[in-house]
Amino acid sequence: MSYLLSLFAEHAYLILFLGIFLELMALPISGELLMSYAGYFAYQGQISYLLALLIVLVAGGTGCLLTYWIGKAGGYRLIEKYGRYIHLGPERYEKVSSWFERSGSKLIVFAYFIPGVRHFTGYVSGISRLPLRKFIIPSYIGAFLWGACFVTLGKVLGPKWKVFHEAAGKYMVMLLILLVCLIAAFVIYRFYRKQIKNLLSRFLQRIRSKVKNLRAAELMLIGLTLALIGWISLMLGLAQDYLFDDFSEFDSVTTYVVQKAFDLPGVHAFLISQSPILAVAVAVITFISIWIKKRNRLLEYMLLVASIGGVWLFRDVIRDCFSVLQTFGFARSFHSADFPDAQAMQVIAIYGACCYLLVRHVRQRAAQLFVPFFGLVLLVGMAVSRIATTSVLPSDIAGGYVYGGVWIFFNFMLFEMLRLILSEGATDKQLQKRIEAD
Repeated sequence: MSYLLSLFAEHAYLILFLGIFLELMALPISGELLMSYAGYFAYQGQISYLLALLIVLVAGGTGCLLTYWIGKAGGYRLIEKYGRYIHLGPERYEKVSSWFERSGSKLIVFAYFIPGVRHFTGYVSGISRLPLRKFIIPSYIGAFLWGACFVTLGKVLGPKWKVFHEAAGKYMVMLLILLVCLIAAFVIYRFYRKQIKNLLSRFLQRIRSKVKNLRAAELMLIGLTLALIGWISLMLGLAQDYLFDDFSEFDSVTTYVVQKAFDLPGVHAFLISQSPILAVAVAVITFISIWIKKRNRLLEYMLLVASIGGVWLFRDVIRDCFSVLQTFGFARSFHSADFPDAQAMQVIAIYGACCYLLVRHVRQRAAQLFVPFFGLVLLVGMAVSRIATTSVLPSDIAGGYVYGGVWIFFNFMLFEMLRLILSEGATDKQLQKRIEAD
């Protein structure tokens, strides 16, 4: 591989073509590394970025088509002759082939992003006798997207593309395990659909029998409790990374990528998310909405004030805990004095509480989807614009969002508990009045 990289300056297009083509032929060549290197050369101006993408399309398409015809020409005869030795005889293979014809083409686009799978996608498609019209378009799209992603990342990251490659390698195993589990679950579902549906039906019937007496408020409380547990798990994971100073690689790669992406047209529109006027406008709209609804006004106003005003106290408590842990030797030197970021915690407290209160009593499905989506866009926009225009660390912003999320979900849970207690009290009073009247 090192010899191939040394030849890249003189024969970049040829080596890029051969690397992609030979990897799709299932030879042990890292096409991803070569594509990232090609993107780096495009960043330096030594090769054309558009021509590199064209090479990716041609090489990927050639490799896909050739492996498909190889599998179709001789693969099925091997299955007939030797398939029974690997529990894949003709009868079993017919079931696999029919499933692949129905659903396999939908997975081909994603298969090229999975090492060890993309190498045999063309062969398996040909052996399965998947019609060429169902194979050619998704395979070309998948191979091109796979290649274009790495070439583009190499161009965007420039000199730091090696850092990205090393960082990505650390998490590739977990990602592959997750993808394999998802694909395995999908395959199992396709083959054992009736059994799974019957099992789920019996399970849901048991759940319904247990929760049929629960009211909507109680179910909401259970859901918020589970969500709070998830946020606390994220908070503890980030706390461990912060205490042991494991954010440096994440910060360097994220900052570099965001600053490069911020030069793209239209991205500067994210700057509006930092405007305090926008946050005030959202809070005012929420205040008016609570007043118009005329339901638990005092309680909902208390939730709004506690979520927004109490987040600063919560951050001070977190900072004090970190200081105590460092005093007793449970932490190294902190990489940042601003973790979790105060502004990020304040923003998620404002938008999170407002979105919750706005959606709490809304029945329109469009509004239930639009309001959280709008809040999520604002949070992402603020993070991107702050990373690109200030010196704040991405890990500090991520910590602010997670710790702020813990705070608001804790308040949501208390809010629903109080709502439930008050509603039960009101019900008891009404029952008492009926008894007295009778």
